[in-house]
Amino acid sequence: MPFDIAYRLDEAVWIFDIDSARILKANDAACRLWQADTEKELCARNLGQDMSVTVGKRLKQYQTDFLNSDAKFTELWTLFPNGEPHSVMVTYRGFALADGRMAMQCEAVSDIGDTPENLRSAEALLHTDVLITLFSKDGPPLYLNPASRNAYAGGLDHFENLFVDPVECRKFMSQIDIVGEHRAVTKLKTSNGVRWFDLSVKTCSDAATGEPAILMTAIDVSELKEARDTARHLADRDQLTGLHNRAYLQNHLLRPDADRSARSALIFFDVDRFKLINDRYGHEAGDTVLQAIAKRASGTFRASDLVARLGGDEFVVLVESFVDEVDLEARIGRLRASISDPIVHDKTRIDVAVSVGVAVFSPGSSDLSEVLREADIALYASKKAGRDQVTFFTDEMGTAAKARDLLEIELARGIENDEFVLHYQPRIDVASGQVVGAEGLVRWMHPTRGLILPSDFIAVCEETGLIEDLGRKVLEQGCEQAIKWHRAGLELDVSLNVSPRQFSDPALLETLFRLANLPDFPLGHIELEVTENVLIGDPDAIAEKLKAITAMGYNIAIDDFGTGYSNLAYILRFPLTCIKIDRSFISQLPSSGPLVQLIISLGEQTGAMVVSEGVETHKQLDWLRKHDCAQAQGHVIAPPLQVAKFESFLAKGR
Repeated sequence: MPFDIAYRLDEAVWIFDIDSARILKANDAACRLWQADTEKELCARNLGQDMSVTVGKRLKQYQTDFLNSDAKFTELWTLFPNGEPHSVMVTYRGFALADGRMAMQCEAVSDIGDTPENLRSAEALLHTDVLITLFSKDGPPLYLNPASRNAYAGGLDHFENLFVDPVECRKFMSQIDIVGEHRAVTKLKTSNGVRWFDLSVKTCSDAATGEPAILMTAIDVSELKEARDTARHLADRDQLTGLHNRAYLQNHLLRPDADRSARSALIFFDVDRFKLINDRYGHEAGDTVLQAIAKRASGTFRASDLVARLGGDEFVVLVESFVDEVDLEARIGRLRASISDPIVHDKTRIDVAVSVGVAVFSPGSSDLSEVLREADIALYASKKAGRDQVTFFTDEMGTAAKARDLLEIELARGIENDEFVLHYQPRIDVASGQVVGAEGLVRWMHPTRGLILPSDFIAVCEETGLIEDLGRKVLEQGCEQAIKWHRAGLELDVSLNVSPRQFSDPALLETLFRLANLPDFPLGHIELEVTENVLIGDPDAIAEKLKAITAMGYNIAIDDFGTGYSNLAYILRFPLTCIKIDRSFISQLPSSGPLVQLIISLGEQTGAMVVSEGVETHKQLDWLRKHDCAQAQGHVIAPPLQVAKFESFLAKGR
């Protein structure tokens, strides 16, 4: 309406310039509302001086609404004439100024009083970021609070058009019809794109008409939802490869809604000799290998199959359905072929192979943890068969695995109960035949099964980690026996084996230091035997550890020399005092003679004692004597003996 008419009205009417935050025109009622003596005085006030950021944003939104449509709003506002709060219901309309800008015509339609409750409720309604919208039962909007209008600056025509997912909308409408309300976190369309909202709707009545209506309140939870999704992603994913992890796999397998109507399979696989890759090329190269395998495995299987990394170099694939074993074997073949392609890290080609174990579970299977165990057993069988193999689980494997589990339990008990003892195999000076030392070899004195040789339990100890406890017991028992012989005047060299896992144990140095400080410890007469694969890895770290051991008074022997990655660098770089020729070369004498002679010569040149293991015949011993091998041990001399029998053998002199 032309503003001149407003001067004759009893209701307060004023024109507000949104851009300058000043009143341009006001009738007498408006001057009284704003506590101004004259219109001129009121128009001189700068209302933006104490205006909050929220109010400023709301007014700019109104201006946009007025420019785009013939919008009209009636809202409860708190005005601050001369700094004093006053709540009033105001109707706002657009008012075009002569210069083309859009101002706002304000008409106070009712005064709701200045009680603290009214003032605070009006202020809260204005400033809240919660979207409050009233819809008619048919769907069109009846009222939008400032936050809601801001979220739907482009206009909102119907309740259903809020939703991204029509199914979600129907769920809300159904619940409204059945129980009168519903609440859920869902995606809604807004002027700023799709956002996540904590949405609550309930039936009510339109206060203006009494007609049925729907009241909607919506809280934007997009940031919280994204944070939770990120946290869930991090919890469910392996950080190195991006694959799902063990926790996700287990939850996925055990989820109650899983469809197990088809035949499914678990494919376990790990990288053969992955530790060697890490040791030879470095851990960054190892990570590159794992990432490449993860990518190749994901590309090999279908989107419906689940590829996960369990940790280390272990992976698993859940094949949700397959036709028959031929189909499954074909998929595994594609996996192995993909992985077998060389992986390049830092211009270095790395060849990779995997061992695979497969467990199939029939439709309706519920004991999924057992299937996981079966696949693991099959993988173990593949590795035991020589690696780079595929093995399907069988019932016979299950029986063997149960026996192995029982063995593990008995081993742990046996170690705790000191059932393991050392037998000592004499080591002689080849030229004189004099006993100069002994190798301590562990035996298990089982309470019901009698004497058990290490070939029946050492591998299980290595796999389970029991070797660390057993190895410590061997060192303690061997050193204590060497001290007893030393006190008896016997200057014998006692050799004790240290396994690769035991050598890597940070507690090894502490154990050796403690033993070396026992009274009458025979410095220079305790020899620790390590295999060649112990010496593969970080050469500086290995050399430092070996030097620390020799500084305590121990000697270092390299066991089974010639069967691994032997090279002269071992002898020159590491503080080795003894080379033990592997029994396989001695058994092939005299055909293996040139190689044995080379090792003997190597020992002479470096100052390392050369010992031949596994000497079984007098002919072998004669050959070694003829070619100046320093020392020997084997059954032709004596088998490993209990302490008492060893001492009796020693008393015979030769």
